[in-house]
Amino acid sequence: MDDSLLLEALDVAQACADIARETVLPYFRTSIRADAKSDDSPVTIADKAAEKVMRAILEKRLPHHAILGEEAGMSGTQGDWLWVLDPIDGTRAFLTGRPTFGTLISLFHKGKPVLGLIDQPVTRERWTGIKGHPSTYTSELMPGVIGTRSGLTLSEAELSCTSPEIMTPAHTPRFAALQKQTRRTSWGGDCYAYGLLALGQIDIIAECTMNPWDWGALVPVIEGAGGSITDWHGAPLSLDSDGTVLACGDGNLLAEVVRHLS
Repeated sequence: MDDSLLLEALDVAQACADIARETVLPYFRTSIRADAKSDDSPVTIADKAAEKVMRAILEKRLPHHAILGEEAGMSGTQGDWLWVLDPIDGTRAFLTGRPTFGTLISLFHKGKPVLGLIDQPVTRERWTGIKGHPSTYTSELMPGVIGTRSGLTLSEAELSCTSPEIMTPAHTPRFAALQKQTRRTSWGGDCYAYGLLALGQIDIIAECTMNPWDWGALVPVIEGAGGSITDWHGAPLSLDSDGTVLACGDGNLLAEVVRHLS
């Protein structure tokens, strides 16, 4: 794959993240209304507005690429290139005034994520990843250096998950089995937790019921920071994956973690 194409795409992704940040921030910690979607997850005017402005940039600059957004679905001609957007990952955090939500932008090529961007508008943190390249982290306010933590045993590892409620009855005991083997579990964070894993602050994240817009941007960022991100069986993530996501800062822990999750 031509790196120049991905660098051009990264420039477009940065422009999308910039305008999404400008769109979302005026709504943060205001009394905006949330509507419930068919899966009972909340959606706000900020989600819809941010996706709309990102789509406008993509349609203008890369009109031959298809777009899949959490709020507006699929558009464009089906081909090798697909942008996947989540304007506010962590709408519950956004609604309750916690700066742990984020905008997720990813580019898939032939069904696999090759570019990812995580942006936190309030703290002005941004993680970017391109397949085959080291990830980057930038922030005007917060410290941090890209690089996952390695050399730990599973009993020393920090485990994280957004919420116990995202677990299905089938997945709950499997997650509990992993919990028993780790140092402790922290809850909350949505995509922000994956950014922290890429900075070496968290070691393992295990979640399920995830859609491509939830994890697409995370894959290049985590891999470019030195970690691994798969499903709970240890298989690479794709558009056909089963909704489970497992991120490990130290890939040497993957086989052991998968064994406990099974």
